[in-house]
Amino acid sequence: MRVELLNPFIVAAGEVLNQELGVKAQRGKLSLQRDTYISDDITVLISLVGDIWGVAIISLSFDTAKAIVSHMLGEEITEFNELAQSGVGELGNVITGQAATKLAQAGYKADISVPTMIVGKGSRISTFDIDRLIVPLETEFGVVSLTLALREAQG
Repeated sequence: MRVELLNPFIVAAGEVLNQELGVKAQRGKLSLQRDTYISDDITVLISLVGDIWGVAIISLSFDTAKAIVSHMLGEEITEFNELAQSGVGELGNVITGQAATKLAQAGYKADISVPTMIVGKGSRISTFDIDRLIVPLETEFGVVSLTLALREAQG
């Protein structure tokens, strides 16, 4: 994966976490993954089509999700209910939307899908022949993992 495809997502995630939560995310150690296993409790998957093909996956634990949504809403969320799901889905949507805008500014057209949420640890998501780059973003609320499987469109 080329860095010019990845950086818009990493920058957008940091900006959105700062804007929405008032926190500065610290980027952890990057890693490549071929395995389809998702180890977090909650996964938000957003597909990209256009000049860029692939998926952006935002994943986090239940505790991190509840802490983030509690902060966003200004009230304590004690269970991962529909309101919490909506908040996490919107966070993923905003991150990916801002990344798509940054890609457009760099000359790449990329349309994004509506978010798909998968709840439950141990799900498997195939990105077929596209390797995944995992970018852990450490916040005071917990770790938000950004997983990117992107490539330029063929043909």
